[in-house]
Parts: sequence; structure tokens; C-alpha cells
Amino acid sequence: MLLPRQKTPNLTLLTLDHGEFNLSTDIAERGVVICFYRGLHCPICAKQLIDFQRHVEEFAKRGVSCIAVSSDGEERTRQMADKVPGDSLKFGYGMSLTTAKEWGLYISTSRGKTSIGIEEPALFSEPGLFLVSPDQSLYYGSTQTMPFARPHFAELLGALDFAIANDYPARGEYTGEV
Repeated sequence: MLLPRQKTPNLTLLTLDHGEFNLSTDIAERGVVICFYRGLHCPICAKQLIDFQRHVEEFAKRGVSCIAVSSDGEERTRQMADKVPGDSLKFGYGMSLTTAKEWGLYISTSRGKTSIGIEEPALFSEPGLFLVSPDQSLYYGSTQTMPFARPHFAELLGALDFAIANDYPARGEYTGEV
């Protein structure tokens, strides 16, 4: 289980059009938002990534970079990126499912073709959204067992504004006896 204020797992993978992404060296002044998505087969992911793309500039104004990541290979990732208008969102591809588990993502098995007629991979990770601080510690994390009811990027931006203005620490860090 990932804990706020503790170091996150490493994340190194290739991206479309932006070379290699390495979490230990590619964190902006105030951090990075990592959106783990299910893959090309997921129409809800496409909608979420379109929304993410719309907010990349606003995150950048606050000193936060953005990347979308899945276990899809380069070809499927390119097809997903083509569904997302704009070019400021980085797309990482080829994440191993071992890495997905290290990040606390849930793993699902294929149910065949989805509602949009695209075959699900045999195994894939469910969604997760993380804000990682510049020291590579977890600031915010959300993982899901289902593709539905995703966090909203506009709300995350509002929370980030509050955190910056009030020097608000990551919460959920306590691990002692209760």
C-alpha cells in the first residue's frame, strides 16, 4: 500500500513523442500528475484523457507536469492518443503489470470485446490517479476497482490551489495503533 509522504515506486517507461519518462528525474517544480488508465479498449478512459488534456496547461501553470500511462503497447497507445485532441499530454506505454501492482492498481481479466468493439488485453490494470511530490513522495492517490466514477481534474486543480496557498500537507500518513 502506498502511503502519503512516503516515496512512491519508481516508474520508467517510454512515451509517445517525448522519449523516456523517468519519475525520479522528470518531476516538475511542484510534482507530476500520473493518470493510469485501462487502455485503448476503455471508452471511459478516452473521455477522461480528453479532460486531462484540457487541464495540462493549468497544471503546468502551477508547476505540475502530467502523464497518462497504461500497459498497452506503443501501437494501442498511439491509437488512444489519436482520440485525444491536442499534444501537450505525455503518453507512457508498456507499463508492466508488476509495476501496476507496486502502485496499488487493481488488475482485471479480459471479458472480450468492449462496448466499442475493441478486445480487452488478457490482463490489464484498473484506473489510478496520483499526484507525486518533487521528492517522489505520494501527495494524493486514488485507485479504483471499476472504470466508473473517475476523479475530476478541475477538482484536483482546485485542491492543488488550496494546498499551495495553505502549505497543506499530504494526508493519510498515520500508520500507528488505532
